[in-house]
Amino acid sequence: MSGGRPATGARRGGGNATSSRRDFLRGAGAFTVTLAAGVTLMAYGETPAAARQPGEPVTSKQRWGLLIDVSRCGDGCTACVTACAEENGWKQGGNPLTDAQWIRKVTIRNPKNGVTRSAPVMCQHCADPPCVDVCPTGASFKRADGIVLVDKHTCIGCRYCMLACPYKARSFVHEPLQDQKPYAPRGKGTVESCTMCVHRVDTGRIPACVEACSATGNGAMLFGDLNDPGSEISKRVAQYPTSQIRADLGLDPGVRYRNL
Repeated sequence: MSGGRPATGARRGGGNATSSRRDFLRGAGAFTVTLAAGVTLMAYGETPAAARQPGEPVTSKQRWGLLIDVSRCGDGCTACVTACAEENGWKQGGNPLTDAQWIRKVTIRNPKNGVTRSAPVMCQHCADPPCVDVCPTGASFKRADGIVLVDKHTCIGCRYCMLACPYKARSFVHEPLQDQKPYAPRGKGTVESCTMCVHRVDTGRIPACVEACSATGNGAMLFGDLNDPGSEISKRVAQYPTSQIRADLGLDPGVRYRNL
């Protein structure tokens, strides 16, 4: 793994792992989920993840990422935010200091011409994530396929990762939780962020935000394998100019934006 931390087991390279870590990474591993044969692809194009068999280690063969075309993202549309909240069991109560920050819509304004854009912002799943570098327990970690996660079993709630994240993509759970999703463990006193719907990805499905964006007809979000030159997302990145938020930091985010 980049960032100067040694690779250990499935946390970094996809080898052996503790049972608790497997439970977290695979989420609802006991459930069998298949991709329906008649799934309608969104106008902007989407690439379903390659299903991983239970027990099969994560490898660096793939690097999952998102491409977001902000020119297709409606100012008043929050379908991606709603879908994420419903899928992963978090709620927004109107308090930016305590609300979950798995995904949020932000308005970006060009001061030169006044043009504004609306864009979703979530964990950017960096190749060199600063949240991982500062975590004292190893709770923040990056999978071999590029997905950055928080292990709830070892998170002590120090919030160093929140301070290190330049995207304000992480939040702290202040209150007791109820009705949690079995595949998206949360807990009072721990930090959380977008998981790129890892429980879906590992069973060959796309993240909930991408699916919801497709259903609206906007087609602003594309999911796929950045390591596969034949994937739709790689073709788009190669064909069109794209941006990474705070690319100057050299973190190489796995989330890219077009027309930003």
